[in-house]
Amino acid sequence: MSRPTAHAVHLVSRPAGAPTAENFAFVEESVLVLAAGEALIENLYQSVDPYMREEMDEGGWDLHAPLEGRTLGRVVESRADALPLGALVFHRQAWRTHSVVTAERAQLLPDFEGVPLSNHLSVLGGTGLSAWVGLTRVARLQAGETLFVSAAAGGVGTAAGQLARLLGAGRIVGSTGSAEKAARLVEHLGFDAGFDYHDAPIADRLREAAPDGLHVYFDNVGGDHLEAAIDVLRDHGRIAWCGAVAQYDRPQDPPAAPRNLYDVVGKSLRLEGFLVRNHLDARPELYEFLVPHLRSGAVVADETVVDGFGNVVDAFLGMLRGANTGKMIVRLAD
Repeated sequence: MSRPTAHAVHLVSRPAGAPTAENFAFVEESVLVLAAGEALIENLYQSVDPYMREEMDEGGWDLHAPLEGRTLGRVVESRADALPLGALVFHRQAWRTHSVVTAERAQLLPDFEGVPLSNHLSVLGGTGLSAWVGLTRVARLQAGETLFVSAAAGGVGTAAGQLARLLGAGRIVGSTGSAEKAARLVEHLGFDAGFDYHDAPIADRLREAAPDGLHVYFDNVGGDHLEAAIDVLRDHGRIAWCGAVAQYDRPQDPPAAPRNLYDVVGKSLRLEGFLVRNHLDARPELYEFLVPHLRSGAVVADETVVDGFGNVVDAFLGMLRGANTGKMIVRLAD
């Protein structure tokens, strides 16, 4: 049979500061004949995520080579019994239209009737799992507690806010980059208060939104957000540190904040960073808890979907600039 031509994106230079389209190149790749145990996947959806910016620096992705990322696709040719034709799978060989995978590097997707496929990259994927792990395993959020989520209009942030509401949080506050996004947090995603962090000192806005202080901070930003949260957290508060988007574009020049880090001692706070890949065993917990709420409509899978493989780089750069609400996903094929 004739072999398809795959289209892929390679990183061709490392950015100095914010990445640009010139750091990437679109290339064609021939799909070789499959070896025993391999399957050819036509990729349908790809995730673009903040962590990818770190992978662009020295020590991350190789130059002039295929990139990685969370991807959903359909098996279109197979020499692997565990990956039958037509099966829908999750894998990490992203930034390309077709991928060759083995069963060890692909996961058959569960069939949740009534749940859109793209949700496996948002609230049911690494995004939602990050929120679940941060809230339940790291911060151990309790009913009635006050929670602050930074970058709250992004994929992990919107998932964290909605999950926290279902877990019984008493008050949920989110920061974001515009007044429109702040309003969306309250009007559509169950937050009690949202604010644009550009408007005033973040600690001041937090005191207004949570006058009795914070019990838990879910950190996606670091820097001045972390400093402000430490200032407003109550004694014995907890910080689940998931990301640090404030410094991804300047890894050699991190922000001065938090300047009050010793208050972690004075207030007996607990600060714990985590990587979701170390908690993949929590996925069944997330499915059991969240799927019924997705089916009922109690949780909205907040997604910004960009169409077309040719727009994958633009989607990634737009996500870094905050062009999305919720999870940024690229639809590669129907």
